[in-house]
Amino acid sequence: MPTSLIDDLISVVGPEHVLTDPALIEPYATDWTRRWHGHAAAVVRPGSTQEVADVVRVCGNHRAPIIPQGGNTGLVAGGVPAANAHDSTVIVSTQRLRRCDPVDHIAGQVTVGAGLTLADVQHHVRDAGWEYGVDLAARDSATIGGTVATNAGGIRVIAHGMTRAQVTGMEAVLPDGSIISHLGGLPKDNTGYDLAALLTGSEGTLGIITAVRVRLHRPHAATSVVLIGIDTYDQGLDLLTTAINPGVSLLAAEIIDETGLRLAQEVGGLPAPLQGEHRLILLLEIADGASGEGFNPEVLADLDVVIATDVDNRARLWAYRELQSEAFSAHASRTRAGVAHKLDISIPLQHLAACAEELRTRMLDYPAVMAFGVFGHLGDGNIHVEISGPDADDEEVDKRVLSVVTTYGGSVSAEHGIGRAKTSWLPASRTAAEIAAMHAIKKALDPRGIMNPGALLPEEES
Repeated sequence: MPTSLIDDLISVVGPEHVLTDPALIEPYATDWTRRWHGHAAAVVRPGSTQEVADVVRVCGNHRAPIIPQGGNTGLVAGGVPAANAHDSTVIVSTQRLRRCDPVDHIAGQVTVGAGLTLADVQHHVRDAGWEYGVDLAARDSATIGGTVATNAGGIRVIAHGMTRAQVTGMEAVLPDGSIISHLGGLPKDNTGYDLAALLTGSEGTLGIITAVRVRLHRPHAATSVVLIGIDTYDQGLDLLTTAINPGVSLLAAEIIDETGLRLAQEVGGLPAPLQGEHRLILLLEIADGASGEGFNPEVLADLDVVIATDVDNRARLWAYRELQSEAFSAHASRTRAGVAHKLDISIPLQHLAACAEELRTRMLDYPAVMAFGVFGHLGDGNIHVEISGPDADDEEVDKRVLSVVTTYGGSVSAEHGIGRAKTSWLPASRTAAEIAAMHAIKKALDPRGIMNPGALLPEEES
């Protein structure tokens, strides 16, 4: 690695924002799951869009690969360098890009920097009387730029859609160092290609997002939450409509299984939430004025349920769901199984029950598996598969899961992207013509292949 690269980076952002000590680089180079780890020459933390552009130009001049990184909360190694990364690889952290404009009350939009966390944005707009339509458990560490770059989903998709549906404008730095900025947020703007939509979900392979303008929503009525013990996924899907009175908005529909419930109780010190034991637990949140009257009492009468209408009790019920990922990681650590395998998949709702059952069968006869569980977003078919026991580099167990998913016409990635972990599986969910179009776009914007090489489209690394 030429020292001139480091010197040039320092000249842009200053020495305090160019990290070269391996101990300081380590957290940036290790995936949140701890399954993937790479190496980098430096971590650079630009503080403005112009500094990002200058950093990209420096890296381009030195042909140094760039790994854009937000909060590093992904599950597929999309924001960390590969184990065989080039010696001059530079991680560009966007966490100092903390622009926070006043809420535009007339348009119902706000422009924010890529480095703000999801929780930062939620608090900012809530104080102004609005809501942002994306929410997920990693809200305190996931950045807006990262969630846009991966088109994150979360727990409000059935109410507001994925992240792409919230984006009305974007500012970004392209691989040649040029800045594109289109932050007007006009509802009607038919003036060519929608570059914001293109960069949303591109996983840092086409540029570095520096700011976004997002659509906001008027606050919904106060909510009620119910936990329901059920036996099958089909029963849960039926309850999405029958358990809720007509005219009441469903904001979230989540599910956990008995293994995940037990582990969440252990890691969170939580009591059993229901009177009996059940194969599955369904969580529904509705906007009914926090009365609990939005649920159909006739449907729930014969079921094992608990309803919460105040803030503290709603949070208490949500804890069983939001502790799921942490609980499986804790189990893997406690049993010295290493790290948990975390797979994010999407299944057509009509096949969800059959697919989940086959996954359980395939996992129970895998010799290394010590704990297997499924949780996730029942309303949109996005479930998360958690596996504790197999070694971190055991790809066969991942293959078992993803091969089942493709059999049922599902997607190998629902909301976390492809990253580096699933590049070989992209053809299972996209046609050859679609992938060829992606390659053409990548080559047009990044002919030198320096922007997040090996992510999403691995052959572009060369």
